[in-house]
Amino acid sequence: MTSRLKEKYEKEVTGYLVDKFGYTNKMQVPRLEKVIINIGIGEAKDNPKALESAVNDLTVIAGQKPIVTLAKKSIANFKLREGQKIGVKVTLRGERMYDFLDKLMNVALPRVRDFRGIKSTAFDGRGNYALGLKEQLIFPEIEYDKVDAIRGLNVVIVTTANTDEEAKAFLEKMGMPFAKN
Repeated sequence: MTSRLKEKYEKEVTGYLVDKFGYTNKMQVPRLEKVIINIGIGEAKDNPKALESAVNDLTVIAGQKPIVTLAKKSIANFKLREGQKIGVKVTLRGERMYDFLDKLMNVALPRVRDFRGIKSTAFDGRGNYALGLKEQLIFPEIEYDKVDAIRGLNVVIVTTANTDEEAKAFLEKMGMPFAKN
């Protein structure tokens, strides 16, 4: 069974992008490559429970167990040593990626207070989009009573688009709620 978002991509989005940008080959049409979700936990060096809680939250949100990220350098001002656990991340591909993006665009983002859309300036110049969320509570799987701390998370959507214009048109047609400038 294919994802609703993947079906939409195959039926509507590819044809629209071929018409708009004049691709000669269907392999030129931008597509999703992967989605990376990351939570940085600065307090993990003092409180190992915070890391465990973040792992559980991200597992529930993504449907896949995240890996623990380690500090690459020692930074004295932050009392950080090389090799300390400071975050968790998960890379989604395939069906899980489409399911997560569908849930993000249609369920989680509209639950943000005073939501008017996401800004369209967070592209990196190579067709990838980065999105920061202030709290993990916007996802319906997270139980409010079991949350020990509100944590923000970063979502990076990696596409095969060559330019930001192509990536924006692609994500807009997929259903990403960009703010009207």
